[in-house]
Amino acid sequence: MGQKVHPYIQRIGINKTWRSLWYADKKEYPKQLVEDSKIRKYIKEKFVHAAVSYVVIERLAEQIKIKIASARPGVVIGRRGADIDRLKEQLSKITKKELAIDIIEIKNPATEAQLVAQNVAFQLEKRVAFRRAVKRALDLSRQAGVKGIKISLGGRLGGQEMARRETYHEGSIPLQTLRADVDYGFAESHTTYGVIGVKVWIYKGETIREKKRNSK
Repeated sequence: MGQKVHPYIQRIGINKTWRSLWYADKKEYPKQLVEDSKIRKYIKEKFVHAAVSYVVIERLAEQIKIKIASARPGVVIGRRGADIDRLKEQLSKITKKELAIDIIEIKNPATEAQLVAQNVAFQLEKRVAFRRAVKRALDLSRQAGVKGIKISLGGRLGGQEMARRETYHEGSIPLQTLRADVDYGFAESHTTYGVIGVKVWIYKGETIREKKRNSK
C-alpha cells in the first residue's frame, strides 16, 4: 500500500496538514476546487525558475490567502514587488475575491522532495547523464541532513528505444510508518526522446505528537 498511496495524503492529520484550508457546501465546492487547481497551475507555470515547492490556499469570507513556498523568493517578488502586483492582476481573472499573497522562503532546497525532483528533471532536459544527475541529487540531500532519499526515473533513459524504470536510494524510507516525516515530489522532464518521470521520496525523521492529558 505504501507504494500506491501518496505519502503526504497518508499522513494528513498525523504530521501533515491540508494545503487547501477552506470549507464549502455542495454547490460551491466544485467551483472552488477548480479555482484552486487553476491558481496552482498558473503559479507553477509562471514561476518555473523560482523553485516553487508548494502553494497553500486559505479561503476566508471575502479574501483568499495564497502562500507560495519558494527557494528563490526574489524571483517571485520581483523588483519592489512588481511581479507580485502583476500576479494579483492575472489571478483576479480566475477568482473575483480579494487576494493576499505571502512568500515562504525555503532555506534548504535539498530537503524538499518537489524541488529535488524538479532539479533532476531540469538537468535531464539539459542533456545531463541521468545517473550523474541522480548521484548529485542524492549527495546534496544527504549532506543537507536527511535520513533517507529515494529517486525513481521512468521513461526512455539515455535515449534508449525501450522505456524502463530505475530506482536509486540511500538511507531508509519508512513509507508504512505514519509518524515518519516522508516528503514526496514528482516532476516531468520533456526530452527529445520523450517524457521522463521523476519521483522523489525524502525521509526527514520521526515526528512524535505529544498526547494531551486531560487534567482532572
